[in-house]
Amino acid sequence: MNRNIILSIDWITVLLYFSLISFGTLNLYSATYDESFQNISFFLSPIGKQSIFLFLSLVSGMLLLAIDPKILEPFSNIAYVISLILLLGLFLFGKTVNYSTSWYSFGPISLQPSEFAKIGTILVLGNYLSKIQTDIKKISSQFKIILLIAIPVSFISFQPDLGSALIFIAFFFPLFREGLSQIYLIIFISATVLFLISISYETITTIVIILFLFTIIFLCLRYLNPKIKLWPIIFFMMISIGFSFIVDYGYNELFEQRHRDRIEIFLGKKIDYKGAGYNINQSKIAIGSGGLTGKGFLQGSQTKGNFVPQQHTDYIFSTIGEEWGFIGSSIIIIIYFTLIIKIIISAEKQTRKFRRFFSYSVASLLFIHFLVNIGMSLGISPTIGIPLPFISYGGSCLLAFSMLIFIHLNFDANRLNE
Repeated sequence: MNRNIILSIDWITVLLYFSLISFGTLNLYSATYDESFQNISFFLSPIGKQSIFLFLSLVSGMLLLAIDPKILEPFSNIAYVISLILLLGLFLFGKTVNYSTSWYSFGPISLQPSEFAKIGTILVLGNYLSKIQTDIKKISSQFKIILLIAIPVSFISFQPDLGSALIFIAFFFPLFREGLSQIYLIIFISATVLFLISISYETITTIVIILFLFTIIFLCLRYLNPKIKLWPIIFFMMISIGFSFIVDYGYNELFEQRHRDRIEIFLGKKIDYKGAGYNINQSKIAIGSGGLTGKGFLQGSQTKGNFVPQQHTDYIFSTIGEEWGFIGSSIIIIIYFTLIIKIIISAEKQTRKFRRFFSYSVASLLFIHFLVNIGMSLGISPTIGIPLPFISYGGSCLLAFSMLIFIHLNFDANRLNE
């Protein structure tokens, strides 16, 4: 490795990364101790498998730091195509776990291609943006960008793995930094609000709410500009009503019952502490029982009693809350926010659009994963099976996010040496 690169590496980001993976390994050990170390081989246990991927993550990280960053830009299209082939291959050779055919199985080791598809998608989007320059405001360019995101999303959705598919929305936020019109953000927020209204109320009530909202919008706009015309308001109102009918049909006919249960529990329409809401309820109990300082390492009664299903994956934060308390949980949250902010600051210093978009995308992915996973554990977001990067059990997630971090470090270090 070039000595100048070593001197230029953002060692604070490296320290934050190692803090998270060290704490993650410690909590994974605690969350799986009872089930992993009784009469089975270490490398067949969750902590053993995670250790293998941790080793692979560090080796790949060293290699990614050593390569010339200029190689990655022309390699982007190849990486994207490979990721799509891996996703398609699941329909022939994939392993089904919890209703989703999302993994390749190699004996005791499994790989989840959707995690690596994130890397391929970031690279191809960054490469495309670096070529079109300011043309992102053209409809044709926006269509191509949406298509590049939609292809892997559709493959992942058909597995079906809606949680992993939804995470790809993280790529739109860096696009706003590159000049994408904020009208898309308004459309997204509006569609989200309409979706929640449509699944929360009956059809007639939803229509009445939409009519009321658009009446208020029209009166406010009319007050600001008396010359404003009524027909655009009516046009968008009819689109909104049509969208609500589509949501109602899709929610009832396309969503599986388990997905509907989770959403309705999140919205408060259903209370089910023994069925679909059991995980969330037990997670909240575990976190609440930790108090200010926690019960101590390996001392969590909820954790040791296996009361929280999937605690070492989706609900790993409940182990943190129970054993390390409010103080420990706060420290982890601060580390995540510091890491994300550091990446954003470094991204803003980049002069190359490809590298800037890449780093912003890494920060956005980290933030969405962090927000949704902890929200799931606290019961303030629906359960959609999203791991907490560097901490949850999952070798593919650990390896993919480690690669993203080390590529970012490479870009940042070489920015200072160019």
